[in-house]
Amino acid sequence: MSLHLPTLSELRNTQFEIFKFQNRVVVLQGVVLVCFLLLSARLFYLQVIRHDDFLAQAENNRTAILPTVPNRGTILDRNGIVLANNYSAYTLEITPSRVKNLEATIEGLAEFIDIPQRDRKRFKRMREESKNFDSLPIRSRLTEEEVAKFSAQQFRFPGVEIKARLFRNYPFGHLASHVVGYIGRINQKEKELIEDSDDEGNYRGTQYIGKLGVEQKYERELHGITGVQEVETSAGGRAVRRLASRPATPGQNVVLSIDIKLQKMIEDLYGDRRGALVALDPRTGEILAFVSKPTFDPNLFVDGIDSESWKMLSESIDKPLLNRAMRGTYPPGSTYKPFMAMGALETGKRNATEIINDTGSWTYGGHTFRSHGDVGLGPVDMVRSIILSSNVYYYSLANTMGVDTIHDFMKPLGFGQMTGIDLPGELRGTLPSTEWKKNNYKRPEQQRWYGGETISLGIGQGYNAFTMLQLATATAILANGGIQNKPRLVMATQDPIARLDRPISGEPPVNLGFKPENVAVVHKGLIGVAREGTAARVFAGTPYQSAGKTGTAQAVTIGQKEKYNASKLDEHQRDHALYMAFAPAENPQIALAIVVENAGFGAAQAAPIARRVFDYWLMGDYPSMDDIVASQKGMAATPIGVRRRKDDIQLVPSEGVVGVMGNR
Repeated sequence: MSLHLPTLSELRNTQFEIFKFQNRVVVLQGVVLVCFLLLSARLFYLQVIRHDDFLAQAENNRTAILPTVPNRGTILDRNGIVLANNYSAYTLEITPSRVKNLEATIEGLAEFIDIPQRDRKRFKRMREESKNFDSLPIRSRLTEEEVAKFSAQQFRFPGVEIKARLFRNYPFGHLASHVVGYIGRINQKEKELIEDSDDEGNYRGTQYIGKLGVEQKYERELHGITGVQEVETSAGGRAVRRLASRPATPGQNVVLSIDIKLQKMIEDLYGDRRGALVALDPRTGEILAFVSKPTFDPNLFVDGIDSESWKMLSESIDKPLLNRAMRGTYPPGSTYKPFMAMGALETGKRNATEIINDTGSWTYGGHTFRSHGDVGLGPVDMVRSIILSSNVYYYSLANTMGVDTIHDFMKPLGFGQMTGIDLPGELRGTLPSTEWKKNNYKRPEQQRWYGGETISLGIGQGYNAFTMLQLATATAILANGGIQNKPRLVMATQDPIARLDRPISGEPPVNLGFKPENVAVVHKGLIGVAREGTAARVFAGTPYQSAGKTGTAQAVTIGQKEKYNASKLDEHQRDHALYMAFAPAENPQIALAIVVENAGFGAAQAAPIARRVFDYWLMGDYPSMDDIVASQKGMAATPIGVRRRKDDIQLVPSEGVVGVMGNR
């Protein structure tokens, strides 16, 4: 047996293999070291640098922050009668993210709980607008029987539960709906506005927002401050226990200046007729009644109005959704004459004793402007022109003053201007001037102001178009001797717990600088209207002295050669009846402006409603049912009947329970 000794080449190969192996081990060790360093770095990043973030995420997986929606504030009238409140009711709600088959679940629920098609459509719309994990109502206002039925079957429906929620309620339904407004579900546009504002956090969990009237204007005060609850949740997302909470702060109550009994009386007197009335205290600017007829039921909008109701409201020829008191514009007719007279005195264009011979018509540039029935009144001075409502006197006066002088005097009175009332949506109306016409017409011949256009302005026709809010505000200024108080609807906010009022102070009054002797002349004429003029029959026998002016305004233009004949016109084309007034004449406590659309003469249809308003406010009288029925039939000029005392009148809510929180 012989030994084989490795050759030199074999030894070199072995050493080379060992060297290669050692290099591989070193590289592998390097790779392991690098991996270890990377792992250590990653662990350091996760455990040290991102520690707080991941701890918060882990905590969020264990806990949930739930918003607590605050109770919405109540709306009250000046005497504490509740006009808008909340009530609790059960809702059947589904969380889509926790339901495997949504359609099957809804059909299963429908086997023992009625789910109308309207509610299903609303649920579908809300689901499209909401996050998938939101709890959404499929049925509201469940009965006790329906709650019991679901409780017995709840095990079949994971992701479905019953919750108690607050619902908005308007106890008197249609009454004062244009003032109070309504709330509705937050739409996409409103949601985007909220997200871009500082209130985003305060609206988490909130599904409703004010849409109209006081509900919209005072949304911030009424809404309150949203609270939060921190709860520990199970793996299935169910709350296990509450860890911490911050209670919600309920919204402030809002106290209006209107008297809801007065408001109801006026709305009842209108009956089915259309129109508007604004009554206010000239000493403070507080709105006492703010009527727009017809009205609507705001309860229809709270949970989303159905298509049939919306079609009925939006397509009605009577336009019940239009707030006629501040968005309906009308020519003021003869109610404009006292302001024209005041303007003539203040600008020195005419003195009170100047006599104008009223022959029944007035001619300018070949056009004849008619008077009432083409009957002349003979020689009239300023006081008699108001009492007898002489058209010729004011045709002549308008020509003397000119359109721009008229404009400059009427503007501070609020005609054609925003009054700044604390309600959204006010319209400016039209107070014409040469500049106004240039800005509102395109063709040069249209932009030019013609002298003949000035004539009809004197009797409140032509381009004149004002709201009843503007006419009532101007009437209050005239009653107040030239002192202007900004009209306002909200007197105070109220702490919902302590019931303490926080008065909202109005803006300081503005003195327009009317001369007392000029005011006295116009007042004398207005008092004469109620004593011996066109409103004498309506105000006969009152223990107080009122002052006012009737008016009739064209709804459609009648040619100069045509005579007005109501019987030949469609009802919506007939003249409007107007009245402006204040009382008592010597120390005014209430001023108003009223229009009854397409009703004819102001003395027959508008002034009698004003009489009942004054009787209520100054004497505490409420009209008899015979008076109300007569008014509803368009027979408001009948003699005043037996009265009831306003304190004996009980308001009956149309839905829910009305709350009374003491007299104010």
